[in-house]
Amino acid sequence: MTARNNLAIYDDVAANWWSDDIRWVRTLKNMVPGRLSYFDKFIDWQDKTVLDLGCAGGFLAEALHDKGASVTGIDPAKDAIAAAQAHATETGRTIRYDVGVGEALPYPDDHFDAVACVDVLEHVADLHRVVGEVYRVLKPGGMFLFDTINRNPVARLAVITIAEDVLRLLPKGTHDPKMFIKPDELWAQMTSHGFEVGKMTGLGPRGLNRRLDPTFGRLPLKTVIYMGTATKPAA
Repeated sequence: MTARNNLAIYDDVAANWWSDDIRWVRTLKNMVPGRLSYFDKFIDWQDKTVLDLGCAGGFLAEALHDKGASVTGIDPAKDAIAAAQAHATETGRTIRYDVGVGEALPYPDDHFDAVACVDVLEHVADLHRVVGEVYRVLKPGGMFLFDTINRNPVARLAVITIAEDVLRLLPKGTHDPKMFIKPDELWAQMTSHGFEVGKMTGLGPRGLNRRLDPTFGRLPLKTVIYMGTATKPAA
């Protein structure tokens, strides 16, 4: 039986994270523009202090840096973090990277203007604690920007059967469908900590690039992947 929620995959490919040689890693990279085309509607990243929670090898962190943010990335995958730091150094980007988990963020209260958390919440051991930690480290008025995977038969078919088992857009065992999160469940977690939750929308494939890899963007339905924002009330 295939092991599920296998987080070792990020360290396994760390040495080739920025090579564009691995299709599933390219897929993760290709998702960044689609996410940001939506997130950019809600925040001007320039001069903001931003935490990329679950940053892996740094695709989103570098994109945010290039938009003018002061970025910190954190991830439990130490080899992926090392690859992220090496690439930032090689390309002249100043990004802080830390090894750690969302359940115990090593940052002070009221520290960041924004926390971005993509392709992460469906992997964490304790969703309640992670959302609480995000709330704690955000400044009053700060924004939480996220995406995750819905829990239903269609999402399981799309992510597990098609993306992992058939097309191999992700390594087999990347996700555990039992850990997928329904939008109303995530809404309840965020509001329980005090967040003001905005509207959510879908995220998914919108086309193919020259390498026949999928490109991504906003979709009207939240059936498979959905994304959204939430705000910590201003003091």
